[in-house]
Amino acid sequence: MRRSFQRAQEGPWEDEIAVKSWKAIAPVGLLSIGLVLASGVLAQQQPAPVPDAPTPQAPPPLPGVSGGITPGVGAGEAPTTPDSGSSPGAQTAPDQPLTPPSPQPAVDQPAPNLHDAPPAQSLSAAPTITVNVNFVQVPVTVKDSKGNLVSGLTWRDFTVYENTTREPLRVFSVDPEPLSIAFVIDQTLPSNVMDQVNRSMGSIQGALTPYDEAAVFTYTNGAKEWTGFTGAQSSRLPAVLSLAQATGTDPSVPVTGGNPFAACPISINGNCADPTLQPGGSTQSIGQLDLPKEIHTLNDAILAAAKELSTRPKERRRMIFVISDGKEYGSKASWKEVVRYLQTNKIAVYGTLVGDTARWGGEWVDRIHIPFTGVYDNILYKYTVATGGDYYAEGGVNGIERSYAKIATEARDQYTLGYLSHESIYDDKFRNIDVRVDRPNVTVIAKRGYYPSAQDYK
Repeated sequence: MRRSFQRAQEGPWEDEIAVKSWKAIAPVGLLSIGLVLASGVLAQQQPAPVPDAPTPQAPPPLPGVSGGITPGVGAGEAPTTPDSGSSPGAQTAPDQPLTPPSPQPAVDQPAPNLHDAPPAQSLSAAPTITVNVNFVQVPVTVKDSKGNLVSGLTWRDFTVYENTTREPLRVFSVDPEPLSIAFVIDQTLPSNVMDQVNRSMGSIQGALTPYDEAAVFTYTNGAKEWTGFTGAQSSRLPAVLSLAQATGTDPSVPVTGGNPFAACPISINGNCADPTLQPGGSTQSIGQLDLPKEIHTLNDAILAAAKELSTRPKERRRMIFVISDGKEYGSKASWKEVVRYLQTNKIAVYGTLVGDTARWGGEWVDRIHIPFTGVYDNILYKYTVATGGDYYAEGGVNGIERSYAKIATEARDQYTLGYLSHESIYDDKFRNIDVRVDRPNVTVIAKRGYYPSAQDYK
């Protein structure tokens, strides 16, 4: 009853509020319904047009390519048939590529100053100036009166003349340089001397440094290369030196052409029948003495080693180390030809004289060449003088071993002089070099000259 009483009390108020709300929103609702109906009628009478698709844009062309790129055909003109995937109402792409937008300058960067800009260069490139320079490098060894090396000299103590013209020094160095040594071993030595050389070969590697390299050549009747240039401290070098050992040669007995006591082919009672029938028109003829020919191809061996050395870098000191008695006979190359090749390629010849030539006074006597004889007893000293090298005459195993260390030290510790030649680069004649030292009682060892080559032009 109480709930019904409350409902009866509240009912009239709610109906009144509902009537007032309907009266307020009725005009708005009717207006919105009318607009919707009107828009529907207009939509049925005038349909809205469908907007066209966006016009396709051609990508920018590739650099250096004209026209489009057709699969299977390549670059060229675009095909005339329309693409099947394009809509009928689509427009064709323009032929000109789109211009990319210009980059905007950074705000935080100041404007460039025209005064600081480099000058504009012309379209034609500047002419290139080429200057050919003949640089000459001269290694020099200085010894005192006792044969010891003189150290402590400066560039002011040296004077260099080329073809009697003084050349100002441009390079002066006392730094040791790595060595490229080609060992040339004479295998035509007598057997007793060859045995000494074989036993001394074990000390060759001890005179070299890890920065050096060495090659081994031998010669009898022609030159033989045992190994090319290999590391001086590698295990290959002593193995090759052991293989290069030989027994040497022994002197042969001269052969006579006949017996002087049995020269008559026809005899009567022990006497020649007719002197006119005998050789020489006498009753008795002396047998002809035939000396055996000795083959010592020293020139060919030095030339073979020089050809291998000419391929080594110019930064290395090229030298040939000859172990021989200096005899020469039977080579195809002459001494002048070999010396010219050495002087052109900056190769110095050093040596150790052994055998009879190494005896006291023997090296001086053997320099004299007897006319009408083919054998030259000692030409090794001529190679050393012409190329700026040096040699030692040693006998016995200990003396030969000491010569290895002396020559390696002498070749490594040299003064290096450099200058620019005043002679024309187109002149290939021999150029004399005279090196002088402003010190008393000293001996200067340097090459006497050189032949210019294309390798000297820079």
